[in-house]
Amino acid sequence: MVWDLRRALLRKEEFESGRLTDFEFRETVRTLKLMARAFGADEAPVLDALIEHGFEAALHGFPEMLGEEMREAVSLRLRKEARQMLTRERGDPTPYRLG
Repeated sequence: MVWDLRRALLRKEEFESGRLTDFEFRETVRTLKLMARAFGADEAPVLDALIEHGFEAALHGFPEMLGEEMREAVSLRLRKEARQMLTRERGDPTPYRLG
C-alpha cells in the first residue's frame, strides 16, 4: 500500500478552499446584518438581494441619502468587525500548514 502525496494535497486543497469560502460567506452575511442594524433597515430584503444578485446589489438596499462612498466606508468598517467576531467564534481562517 502506497501513500499518495498528490491525492492528499488535493484533498487538503479542497478542504481548505471549502473552509475559506464558508468563512467568507459568513463574513459577508454578518457584515450586511451589522449594516442593517446600524442603518435601522430590515435585514430580510438585504439578505434576499445578496442571495439573488450579489453583495453590490445588497449594498444598494441601504438608504440612498448616504451616498456610495459612505455605504462603502461603513461596509469596510463593519466587515472588519464581522471578521473579528467570526474569528473569535470559529477560529482563525488562515489555512493549516502541513509542516
